[in-house]
Amino acid sequence: MKFRLKAFGVHLLCSALALSLVLGVLDRGWYHWPGWYLTESIHLALVMVAVDVVLGPLVTLLIANPRKPRRELVRDIAIIVTVQLVALSYGTTTLWNGRPLYYAFSVNCLEVVQAYDIEPAAASDARKQKLELAPHWYSLPRWIWAPFPQDPQAADRVFQGLMQGGYDIVGLPQYYKTWQEGAAELRNHLQKVSDVRFFSPKQHALLQQRVQAAGFATDQANTIPLTGRGSSLLAVMDPGTLKLLAIIKAS
Repeated sequence: MKFRLKAFGVHLLCSALALSLVLGVLDRGWYHWPGWYLTESIHLALVMVAVDVVLGPLVTLLIANPRKPRRELVRDIAIIVTVQLVALSYGTTTLWNGRPLYYAFSVNCLEVVQAYDIEPAAASDARKQKLELAPHWYSLPRWIWAPFPQDPQAADRVFQGLMQGGYDIVGLPQYYKTWQEGAAELRNHLQKVSDVRFFSPKQHALLQQRVQAAGFATDQANTIPLTGRGSSLLAVMDPGTLKLLAIIKAS
């Protein structure tokens, strides 16, 4: 039993270190709040934990028999580690391809823009043109404004592409503008908590309580929804400076 526990402990430590490194880098770089929540990627991260930190070491605990020939034991553990590495690689690649790159104000709300939300050709062109807000592999999340183009023909092309299953305006970096450029437009779309769409009456009541508890006014236009693949959040902003003050859950 001592041999089994030692093998289990070593395997658990190595697996935990490898996974902690991967998830730690992704969290500090791209998925920190509200990234995990809006992308719903926490579910994939939990599966990675289950496979790499729980299942792998447990199987090692079961098969680590000191009476088993050393060559056979090494083979069995190598198979387990290979399966873990495949799962880790798949999970890491999926999280990397879906990492949050922008938090964009577009039309009437804020939304998270993940790497795979961006049209590859448009991203490549934006890099070639050396646009300030072009996405790069090393880009960290940025707050931007993604308005529809003022040129009617360009706007129609974007709309027609979207209707045909193409990319939304937030996926076309050539139209990105700085957060400061969208300040006036964003200010016009701030609302009181009770007037914000995207939430049910029950969620509105809970948001009212949480906004008040956080020390912010609920009787002035200072909020806007923040959306993603998961449940929407409520962003509380300073109406004057448009500084982000808080991001509040509705559940």
